Amino acid sequence: MKTPFVLSLVTAFGLSIAQSAQQEGNPEAAKIAREASQAAKEQNWDKAIDGFRRAAEKDRKFTPSLALAYQQRAFAYANEQRFQDAMNDLAESIKIKPDPRAYEQRAALEMRINDNDKALADYAEASKLNPGEIKYHNYRAYIYETRADIQNSMMETDAALKINGKNKEALDRKARLQKIISQNAVPSETPIAAPPKKK
Repeated sequence: MKTPFVLSLVTAFGLSIAQSAQQEGNPEAAKIAREASQAAKEQNWDKAIDGFRRAAEKDRKFTPSLALAYQQRAFAYANEQRFQDAMNDLAESIKIKPDPRAYEQRAALEMRINDNDKALADYAEASKLNPGEIKYHNYRAYIYETRADIQNSMMETDAALKINGKNKEALDRKARLQKIISQNAVPSETPIAAPPKKK
């Protein structure tokens, strides 16, 4: 699951640079951006981020490249188990350009360090930016389920099923939750028959 994400991130990054190079308005900014792009290809994230920051200061069209460079460095930090550094970079990326992928990445890191309240909030933000994406509801449902918050887990599961009624993960969760609900249901008391009337 991580490999396709990285490939799509690198592809998007490359396309962003190619697009920027074609529309060079400020030659000095374009030169700095090309150098930053080369640094990114070499995975020298500090140099890439510094270069894109300088390019973006001269020409705002390089701002999306800066946000992507932060996301890529965050991914590298996460692979090195430097979760706080990764989350800081994702926060910078989000400040520059709110992106559901950055929120999703940060939420995944927050889950790894058991900061599930922040993860829930980040998945909610990702869902606002990309409302048709089912996985954000499934992640939120999962977190609620692990907390034994059946009501909220069911609400998120139902939201996921509204997007795709055949989603296996959501259907399986709904069945589990319904089983828990039925097991926890308080049996209604059988009414006691009134005593017979005396004659």
